[in-house]
Amino acid sequence: MEDIVVVFKEKPNLKDPVFVEGLPGVGNVGKLAAEHLVDQLKAVKFAELFSKFFPPQVLVNDSGIIRLVSNDLYYVKRPDASHDIVIMTGDYQGLTPDGQYELSDKTLKIIKELGVKRVYTLGGYGLGKLIEKPRVLGAATDPELVEEMKKHGVVFSKGEPGSGIVGASGLLLGLGGLYDMRSVCLMGETSGYFVDPKGAQAVLEVLSKILDVKINFAELEAKAEQIDMITSKLRESEPAPEPKREDLGYIG
Repeated sequence: MEDIVVVFKEKPNLKDPVFVEGLPGVGNVGKLAAEHLVDQLKAVKFAELFSKFFPPQVLVNDSGIIRLVSNDLYYVKRPDASHDIVIMTGDYQGLTPDGQYELSDKTLKIIKELGVKRVYTLGGYGLGKLIEKPRVLGAATDPELVEEMKKHGVVFSKGEPGSGIVGASGLLLGLGGLYDMRSVCLMGETSGYFVDPKGAQAVLEVLSKILDVKINFAELEAKAEQIDMITSKLRESEPAPEPKREDLGYIG
């Protein structure tokens, strides 16, 4: 097996597409957001990435049917908009630094062929404490993008994220410059303790304005209520020592 195998179901012809990435990370904020975007926009899967850089396992559904772990690419055609959309989500990020670089580079080569010039990566920013109203922090490849994102409510705060952006959400920005892509990372604040629908919703509320798409958040809000029930019980118990900040730093 090659290090990375890409299986195309089709190769779509897209109109000046933008790319959105959301893979597992802190609070699974990026993955939740990307999967919700796929569902809401009825995106069509067109490619699957399999790799030696993922864990050596298959996943089993409720019927006992297995599938090999993967990262998946979807597209959304928008006849009335100036940009179509390509979305990536999946089961895992690369397990090793080499794997992270190889998978990010392969992804960029694929979306370059599709005509992508603008990249949005989504993730969580772990604070190590419970958050009622998460902010969305940003990082971008140039000053003009910073100013553009500020108009949509994205916060660019000195020293945040202090540990940098680790994983695909950072590498796609950094390596994207080699492919003439301008990129933004949107990071929803999260405790880092749980899968965080609130952080995902905060990110999607910003992204929906940027992309000019309508999103129903009822499903995420229902998940957030379930998490709130858990966190309310935690608040009633003795507070546990907070993890050190460097242990929770931002990862994809």
